[in-house]
Order: sequence, then structure tokens, then C-alpha cells
Amino acid sequence: MSDEVMAIFKAAGAILEGHFLLTSGLHSPVYWEKFRVLQYPYYTERLCRVIADHFRGKGVQVVAGPTTGGIIISFEVARQLGVRSIFAEKEGGKRVFRRGFTIERGEKVLVVDDVLTTGGSITEVLEAVTRAGGDIIGIAVLVDRSEQEKEFGVPLFSCLKAVTPTYKPADCPLCAAGIPLVRLGGEAER
Repeated sequence: MSDEVMAIFKAAGAILEGHFLLTSGLHSPVYWEKFRVLQYPYYTERLCRVIADHFRGKGVQVVAGPTTGGIIISFEVARQLGVRSIFAEKEGGKRVFRRGFTIERGEKVLVVDDVLTTGGSITEVLEAVTRAGGDIIGIAVLVDRSEQEKEFGVPLFSCLKAVTPTYKPADCPLCAAGIPLVRLGGEAER
């Protein structure tokens, strides 16, 4: 399956090379521009089917994601599972469920996101679900680009594991080489 996922990202022109600033503050020579994939409903449906099939039969009642890319993924995975989709927005330095979204105490929640780098967005959504009383049964991402295994306390599923180097700005060889730094998107990967 990972070959098919990689083929989708390549076909959409979503794997960019250069010198990029990620929302985490880290620098990377590769940027996974998920919106180049998510603009195509056919690709989105196929990728979200991988997630939905993995979690089918595991009692998911709600799918939750962070703004912005997580909204699209949450909606499509939830549609395929026949459950609700909600999203958590930034407010006062944390993510919260607004717009009338609620989670019943004990409701089984699948948390989804687009690209995992440091796990910041996922952690914020997990905290919002926990505050609401939900029971987190797993996490799913389209691409896990993290260099270190992340431990969230629940199972993590990724459609594609593609370790991609990241650097702290002070240690970035791309900066040292004088390659211009680029920030793409409004809310880049975390």
C-alpha cells in the first residue's frame, strides 16, 4: 500500500524539495504539500479509505482532526465509516472544539491528521478530546515523516512512513549552505 500512497503524492506533485520552514520551527529539505493531494477528491477518497479500512470494526463513533488539512481527512474518513466528523481549532494557545461540536463522555474517537512531523497538532487534538471526555482509540495520518517514533499512548497508523530529515535552525546544513528558506501554506505541518 505504501507504494500506492507514494505514487499518489508524486502524481499530485506534493513532494517538494528545497529548504523549508515547518510550523514546528524546524527546517527540512523536503516538504509534503498535502493540499496538492487533498485538492483531488479521488486521491483523498483513496487515502482515507486506507485509514477507514484499518479502523473499520473498531467501534469508532467520531473522527476528529485539527484545522486545516485534518478537516478534510476527518470528514472523508468519517463519511466512509458512517460516523460524525468534527475538528479542533486554535484558541488561546490550544485546540478546542467550537461550532457546537461535542463529544459524549466515553464516545470512541479516532484522531486524524495529514502529516506527522513533531506530533504537535495531534497532541493538541488528543488533549481537546480528553478534556471533552472522549475515549481515544487511535490516531491515523496520511504521512508519518517523523525521524523518531512518537508515543501517544494509543495506536498510531500511517498510510505511509517516509522518514524525512529535519534540523534545528542553528544546526541546519541548508542554512549553512546559504539556501533560501521558504515557508509554504498557512498552517504548515507539525
